[in-house]
Amino acid sequence: MVILRLSRGGAKKRPFYNIVATDSRNRRDGRFIERVGFYNPVASGAEDGLRISLERVKHWQDAGAQLSPAVARLVKDFARKQTPAAA
Repeated sequence: MVILRLSRGGAKKRPFYNIVATDSRNRRDGRFIERVGFYNPVASGAEDGLRISLERVKHWQDAGAQLSPAVARLVKDFARKQTPAAA
């Protein structure tokens, strides 16, 4: 089964996560099929803290992929920020 989840990178005390599509049997930081975005929880200033390709996420969901709880939350937040507020 394909799952979209976070893969940790970065240095000690400076986490950086890639959002990847991977087989659920692979290790957290192991082999993956496609990188669909990233999340940087310690981003500051003008740095991007979160970037996700929503069309690729939709593609994987249509193909039957599941989202981990953390990725589902990030996708929801990112999609809310991308859509212009209706006034």
